[in-house]
Amino acid sequence: MNNLNIKKGKTYLVTGGSGFLGVPLCKRILEAGGKVRTIARDEGKLIDLQQQLPEVEILTGDISDPFEIKQAMKGVTGVFHLAASKHVGIAEKQVRECIKSNTLGSLYILEESLNTKPEFVLGVSTDKAAKVAGVYGATKLLMERLFGQFEALNEKTEYRIVRYGNVLYSTGSVLCKWKDLLEQGKEVIVTDGEATRFFWTVDQAVDLIFDCLQNATDYKPHITDMKAMSINNLLKAMSKKYLPEGKKLEIKYIGLQPGENMHEIITEEGFSSKHAVRFTIDEILDLI
Repeated sequence: MNNLNIKKGKTYLVTGGSGFLGVPLCKRILEAGGKVRTIARDEGKLIDLQQQLPEVEILTGDISDPFEIKQAMKGVTGVFHLAASKHVGIAEKQVRECIKSNTLGSLYILEESLNTKPEFVLGVSTDKAAKVAGVYGATKLLMERLFGQFEALNEKTEYRIVRYGNVLYSTGSVLCKWKDLLEQGKEVIVTDGEATRFFWTVDQAVDLIFDCLQNATDYKPHITDMKAMSINNLLKAMSKKYLPEGKKLEIKYIGLQPGENMHEIITEEGFSSKHAVRFTIDEILDLI
């Protein structure tokens, strides 16, 4: 089945719908005429979502609870699975929690899809799954493999994966921390300035989800061309924009941390941030 689309009046589940990517995705589904149900753990964020988008049906729950997933998936036409523990450093310290959210939570959604048979289940993955260096990438790779297995089990449902780089200013992003430190003229902590990362905007991320629905043909990760930047150039642009005039940029380099790669790859074939087209400083300034 190709060219999956949002159907007017039908209900779509967005796990993690109160998050940085979830909110604009919910908006896009509503704009397309669909109805939205979301499940998330953070009651504060859910209240904010309810105020922004009162049409959204709110469920407070945990995707690692099979009963709550069963309730959330009743009667839905499609599932957008965004909820995850995604901070690389925290994942290394809280392995059990990361496995519960990213792997077991995904498994429970997939298992329930055998019962409810939605038109599609779309999961959001990461470039960290293409070259696993830590717990976060490993749990997301397992999620991708599970999607492949369930595609073979359920002919009634289409299983899709989108694989991202870093979304600018997403929750826990280093950009948020750096912005605050730079505005205060404080020391900025950097892992390795020569490291490179794929970056794009939240709007581009939502666009890829819909591109995946319309153009992907199976569970294999759906990607698009992405530009990259070095950490040094990102910091150079941010200091140019946020560091008070007359203040000297102070940097402390601490080296790559557990779970991090020097350069990211987006495909197993090796499309690397090291060799990708680079953003210019002016382009970075426009993005941030």
